[in-house]
Amino acid sequence: MTGDSTLVIVDAANVVGSVPDGWWRDRHGAAERLRDSLVPYAAEGIPGHTTGPVELVLVVEGAARQVVPVPGVRVEAASGSGDDLIAGLAAAAHGVRPCLVVTADRGLRQRCEAYGARCTGPRTVRPLPPPPGA
Repeated sequence: MTGDSTLVIVDAANVVGSVPDGWWRDRHGAAERLRDSLVPYAAEGIPGHTTGPVELVLVVEGAARQVVPVPGVRVEAASGSGDDLIAGLAAAAHGVRPCLVVTADRGLRQRCEAYGARCTGPRTVRPLPPPPGA
């Protein structure tokens, strides 16, 4: 999907790392679980930020580079810095289409905002699980 649809770029390493659920034992598996949880957002949009459908891109790096795309979620593997790839995607969208970057990384947010992207934190797409017994 391209054109006027919003480009939503998700910083996989940052979003996965936002919840201490043991992701460090299986970085690839954690990125796959994140990818799969993003599928509904491709059609519905990001509540409070976009309306669907959106083009959803998951940027992976390191041990998660072998994660493959699924319908609704494009996966871009960074050969170097994931932040550089994310900033490059935001730059390419500048003036062409709306862009939303999902990350808590302040430096990356500043880089992307310089290209006109809006930014939001990991909880937008990865809410914290309810406390035990809730």
